[in-house]
Amino acid sequence: MKILFVTPECAPLVKTGGLGDVSAALPAALASLGCDVMTLMPAYAGMQVHGVLERTVDVPPQGPWPAAQLLQVRRSGGVLLLLSCPALYSRATTPYAHPAGASPHVQAQQFGLLAHAAALLGSAASPLGWQADIVHANDWPGGLAPLYLHQRREADASCARSVITIHNLAFQGVFPMDVADAVDVLPPHRSMHGAEFWGRISMLKAGLQYADAITTVSPTYAREILEPAHGCGLEGVLHERRGQLLGILNGIDTQVWNPSTDPFIVAHYSADHLTPKALNKAALRERCGLQSAPGPLLGLVGRLTEQKGVDLVLAGAEGCLSRGAQLVVLGQGDAALEQALAALAAAHPGQVHCTAGFDEGLAHQIEAGADCFLMPSRFEPCGLNQMYSQTYGTPPVVTRTGGLADTVQDVNARLTVGTGFVMPQATQQDFDAAMDRVLTAWRKPLQWAALQKRCMVQDFGWMHAAQPYVRLYADVLAGQCRAPVRG
Repeated sequence: MKILFVTPECAPLVKTGGLGDVSAALPAALASLGCDVMTLMPAYAGMQVHGVLERTVDVPPQGPWPAAQLLQVRRSGGVLLLLSCPALYSRATTPYAHPAGASPHVQAQQFGLLAHAAALLGSAASPLGWQADIVHANDWPGGLAPLYLHQRREADASCARSVITIHNLAFQGVFPMDVADAVDVLPPHRSMHGAEFWGRISMLKAGLQYADAITTVSPTYAREILEPAHGCGLEGVLHERRGQLLGILNGIDTQVWNPSTDPFIVAHYSADHLTPKALNKAALRERCGLQSAPGPLLGLVGRLTEQKGVDLVLAGAEGCLSRGAQLVVLGQGDAALEQALAALAAAHPGQVHCTAGFDEGLAHQIEAGADCFLMPSRFEPCGLNQMYSQTYGTPPVVTRTGGLADTVQDVNARLTVGTGFVMPQATQQDFDAAMDRVLTAWRKPLQWAALQKRCMVQDFGWMHAAQPYVRLYADVLAGQCRAPVRG
C-alpha cells in the first residue's frame, strides 16, 4: 500500500509536541511492515534537513493556490516530501505561529496548501508519478485533505481514500467563514453537514466529516470524545461517525528512549541491571543544584498548563517537600504557572529546581534520574512521557484519563502488581492521596525496586500501533471500515 502521511511537524526537524515524535516514528514503522510511505510537511524557513535530495517537482498554481515545489528527500527515517512555497512559508519558522498582525487567511492558506498538495498526490494528477492509496492526515492542519479528496472524487474515481488522526480535539483550526474561498472549500461543503462550525470554518470538522476513517491516539480517548466533557463541541459529529472511529494507542521510539543505550544519561541500565539508575539520580541532583534527601526525587517534563495538572503539583508541593521529597521541573507554558514554579524553587533551594523552556538532554536525564514522574493531566489523548517514564523505571503518577488509563496500571496496596499511581480524577484531593501512596511506597525499597522492574518490561514500541494501522488501511481500501467505539 502507498501511504501519504500528512503532518505539520516531524521530529527532529520541527517539533512542538507529541505529533512531532509520532510523525517521525510511525511512518518508519509502517515502512518496516512493507508499506510504501512518504511523509509530507511544509518547508518552514530555516529548517535544517539532513538527507539526499532525490528530486524537485513543480506543483503548478491552481485556483487560490500559488506555485509550489515538492522536494523529495531520502533520510534515515524514510522518504520526506517538503512542500516549498515562499509565498506562504518564507516567514514561517514554526507550524502554528504567524507574523503579528497577519490575516487569518495566511495560516489557513498555509495548511490549506498542505492539504491541497496531499489530495493532489492522492489523485491521478500526482506530479510525482506516485499516487497514494491512503492519505493519512493528522490533526486540523491536515483536516482539509479528506474534503479535497471528496471534491476531486467526482471527476477522478481513482482518488485515494483518507484517514484522519485526532491527536488533540481541543485544537480545531477554526477560521472566519470568509476564509472558505481562500482555501477552496466549495459552497456545497460550507454547511453544518460539512466544514461549517458555528458560523465559521473548522478544518478539523471537515476532516471528521469526509474522512473514510477516524482514529484517535488511544482507545480511552476515542470513547471520551463522544461525551460533552471531552468532545469540544464536536461530539455530535463524532457520534454520527462512530462506526468509523477507532482508538489506536501511540507508541514510543524505543531506540531514542532506551536507558541501556541513551547517550544523554551518565550511566546505562536495564530491568536486569537497575543499580546504575542511582548514578543518574546523583548526576541530575548535581546538575540541578539539589542536596541529598531522604525522600524520592520527583520529575515533571512538559507543557506547564492546567491541562497537565501543574496547578495540582504546585498546591501539593509543600506537603511532599516537608516529607523529604525533591522536585525537578522542565517545561514552559502559562506565565503564571512558570512564575509560581520559579517562586517555589526560590523558596526551597536545594529541594526544587525549575528550568523554563525545553532541553532534550535534560528531559532524558529527568526520566532516568527521577524516582517518580508527575503527570496528573485533566485530559490526555495519549501522552508519551508516562511511557518514557516506565521504560526508564520511573513509576508515574497519572490520572485515569485517555492514554494514561490505557498505559499505566495502578499499584495495589502491597505493591505486588501495577506500574504507577493512578488518580481517579484530576482533583487536589486525589493528587495528594496519590502522593501519600508514593511517599509510603518509597519507604519499602525492595517493593519499589520490583515496581521499577515491572515498569521496565512493558513494551511500548511502535509496532503495536503500526500493525493496527496497516489493518485499518486495508479495511478502508476494501470499503469495510466498521470499527464502532463503545462509550
